[in-house]
This record gives sequence, C-alpha cells and structure tokens, in this order.
Amino acid sequence: MIYIIIFVILFVAELLYFRVADRFNIIDKPNERSSHTAITLRGGGIIFYLGALAFFILSDFQYPYFFLGLTLMTIVSFADDIVTLSNKVRLGVHFLSVLLMAYELQVFSLPWYYLTITFIVVVGVINAYNFMDGINGITAAYSLAVGSLLALANHSLNFINPDLLSYTLISVLVFAFFNFRTKAKCFAGDVGSVAIAFILLFALAALIIQTGNLIYILFLAVYGIDAVWTIIRRLYLKENIFEAHRSHLYQYLGNEAGVNKLLISFLYGAVQFLIGLLALQFVDQPVSTQVVFAIGLLAVLSAAYLGTKGYVIRKYVSRS
Repeated sequence: MIYIIIFVILFVAELLYFRVADRFNIIDKPNERSSHTAITLRGGGIIFYLGALAFFILSDFQYPYFFLGLTLMTIVSFADDIVTLSNKVRLGVHFLSVLLMAYELQVFSLPWYYLTITFIVVVGVINAYNFMDGINGITAAYSLAVGSLLALANHSLNFINPDLLSYTLISVLVFAFFNFRTKAKCFAGDVGSVAIAFILLFALAALIIQTGNLIYILFLAVYGIDAVWTIIRRLYLKENIFEAHRSHLYQYLGNEAGVNKLLISFLYGAVQFLIGLLALQFVDQPVSTQVVFAIGLLAVLSAAYLGTKGYVIRKYVSRS
C-alpha cells in the first residue's frame, strides 16, 4: 500500500513541477547535441531526488551523508539546467558529493587507493550517464534495468535498505510515463541523469564493497561500452571530447538511421538487463572464471557495438 501512496505522491509532484517549469521557462531547446526538434520542459528528472527524499524521511533519515551528497549534486545540476555553471563549480560539488558518498560507504577505512578508484569511477559514470541521456526513454529504460538488477541482488544479499531501490524505481516509472513516448512531456535534464546515476552508483558501490566482487560492475556494461568507445573514436578524430556531439551509437541509430527512438531505448535497457542476469549466474564462480567471463562478454559486446556503429556510419553518416 505504501508503494501505491508513494507513486501517487510522486506523480502529483511531477505534475506540479511541470507547472513550475512552465512558469519559469525551464525548457530544453534543441542544440547540436540534441536528438529532438521541439522545445520541451527540462528537469523532469527532479522526481528521482524526490523519490530519494521520500525514502530518507520515511526511513528515519538513513544514509544521511549519502543523502547530503545527493542533495548537493541535485542542487548544482538543477542550477546548471537553468543557467550554465562553470566546470570548476560543478566538479567541485561532484568531488564533495563523492566524498560524502564514500564516507557513508566507509571507504575511508579502506586503503587510500579505494577512495581514488571510487572517485574516478563515480564521477566517470555520472558524466557518462549524463552524456547518454539524449533520446526519449533511454534514461528511464536503462535505470529500470539497473535498478531491477540491484533489487534482485539485494533480495539475497541485503546490502542496502530495499526501500531506497523501491522508491527509486517508482520515481523512474513516474518519469517514464511522461518521457517514454514519441513526444515527451519532459526531459530528465542534468538534474535527473546526475541524480539517478548517483543513487544507483551508491547502491552498486555498497554491493561491491559488501561482496568484494567486481563482476557487478557489468550492471553498467552497455553504457560503459558506448561511452568508452565513443570517447576513443572522438580522440582518434582529434575532436574535443568536452564539446556537445551526437556521435553515440544510439544517436546515430535514432538520427541518421531513422530507427524508432523508443525501440532503441528499450533495447539498451533490455540488453543491459539480460547482461546483468547473466552476470548474476557467475557471482559464485571462481575469480578466474569470472574474469574470463567478463573479458569475453566485454569483447563480444565491443565487437557487436563497433560492427553496428561502423555499418551505420558507412551507410548513413558518410553519405550525408
């Protein structure tokens, strides 16, 4: 019953946000990175933070340092959606937020290099999650996949309060109702992609730290493959990787090849969910077996990705 109540509250909160966004002209105008052509409300992903806020209150303020980090990350990202902030400000807040997350996870009690690895991975994944938020439904579909995989793992391992994942998934469903459609009512904005990435990474980090098993990083394999190979290709072409672009595979498929964008979003989420389920079958295997599996999986995924992207570029991009 509580989940239904939370869904209704978040649904109403999203509708109220639309009125605020419309009133203060918080919109997403198409640019060189965009895959849309119409002006759309921005920042609908604020609902992810509100879902976490509901959990924080109803759990008697569990995970306070994580929530403080999430709040700081959300504030600076929402501000960046309205007025562009300098990279120094954003990175400074990201750094502080990651430190707060690390403190919540008790990473400071581990060897110093754990903190370095945590910072690099978290900031990298958050930015990748943000860059991948480029077509209708992709953030919702992918987040549902990752969140569901974490919930499945949590069912047997109990590495985190399950309500954090439940409320997060509910907020994603609410957002999906308005975003997973041909003509989206809203986009997640930086505030949405950054907030959901921060929440899911907190849960994933808790899982990895409790089990000591890195195989769970495969829960982010699809985004990882697309982000890493896109960066490598742009570096090879001597492009500025910090400038806006439309060269991810999903963008080429949706924009140049004309594939239905909702289908692309669904496939990104579905493939990631299947990979995650496969990874869960190997968690009890010897480390050597897990390493062989992970390397083999990433190699096959990379080959499929590069083959598909190469074909799309040759057929649709090179001729345009």
